Amino acid sequence: MAAETDTVERAVDRFEWVDPTLVGFCAGSLALTVLAGLVQVSFGTFTMSLATAWRAVFDPAVWTRPGVLATLLLGDGLAASLGLSTGYTLARETLVVWSIRMPRVLVAALVGLSLSLSGAIFQAVTKNELASPFILGVSSGAGLAILLTLVAFPALSALLPVTAAVGGTVAFLLVYAIAWKGGTSPVRLVLAGVIVGTVLNSLQTALFFFAGDVGTVQQAVAWTTGSLTGVDWEQVRMVLPWVVLVVLPGTVLGARQLNVLLLGESTASALGMRVERTRFLLSGVGIVAAAASVAVAGIVGFVGLIVPHMVRTVVGTDHKRLLVGCAFAGPALLVVADVLARLSFEVAFGSPTQLPVGIVTGIVGGPYFLYLMRRRQQLGEL
Repeated sequence: MAAETDTVERAVDRFEWVDPTLVGFCAGSLALTVLAGLVQVSFGTFTMSLATAWRAVFDPAVWTRPGVLATLLLGDGLAASLGLSTGYTLARETLVVWSIRMPRVLVAALVGLSLSLSGAIFQAVTKNELASPFILGVSSGAGLAILLTLVAFPALSALLPVTAAVGGTVAFLLVYAIAWKGGTSPVRLVLAGVIVGTVLNSLQTALFFFAGDVGTVQQAVAWTTGSLTGVDWEQVRMVLPWVVLVVLPGTVLGARQLNVLLLGESTASALGMRVERTRFLLSGVGIVAAAASVAVAGIVGFVGLIVPHMVRTVVGTDHKRLLVGCAFAGPALLVVADVLARLSFEVAFGSPTQLPVGIVTGIVGGPYFLYLMRRRQQLGEL
């Protein structure tokens, strides 16, 4: 009996960082994500009411037949190899929602989650609250690798997440090397990131002149502005394994290490941490998260910068709480931004024009970044 009581107490202590503020914040973010996703799947060329869209999302014909979900998530080939039926018939509304509109919501949620977690990781690893995949050049490096693949090696387009990860890694290492001078500082890292990002963005623009096909140029422009237009289940299948197998486990296992890193290198070393190895591994998780996002949505700026700040002001600086909050707030921000990107012109002007979601996040993120500069006298080091 005593042993059982001790086990229960240890389990309670393990989750003592969970409090009503965090639970309420995550519940609110989840509700906002669901509501925005419901709006997203309701409007389009084939318009339906919110109630109809809700019924289509939770249609038993989808949820009670494993073959349907397996085909969507795994593809026809892999689902068939697992012995699951790939042939199914759905109602028209359900088919529209699940085949065309639901993938966009899922990709937006996964990209928002990945970018926000990546930003939180980089801010802790560099001890710099201005750090993000965008500012540190990781997104630019991943974007350049993707554009180079599309323009020069189109046959390798199936390997976009891998090429994006390589490009993001090279960019981050270059930023770190430039900023290193017997150590790094928040200001040097930001300046090095701006320098590397500017050069890589210029190289991206130069690649447009080597693209002979107009379609390739248009696709490349979509990557550089960040867009979710036209995404389907292929993009879901592209980003989901990286999120499930690398990003989420990496952040769960690294939350405590991120807290220790913020105590300073000497303190972390005294506690037995191998600082450089830990920093390298955690940076790898952040790079994979950013690269997977760029591979499916292009360069979506400011999400990795502003979401950790927003969450930190609500739930505090403990990374167990911060990372959980980012995992819920990131999807909420990007799904809402994508709804605005897709429907704002249609509602305001009756035009089907869709904005790239990166423009919306930039419009939101730029003023918020300025607000941070005005509000904080010591903006930079955590």
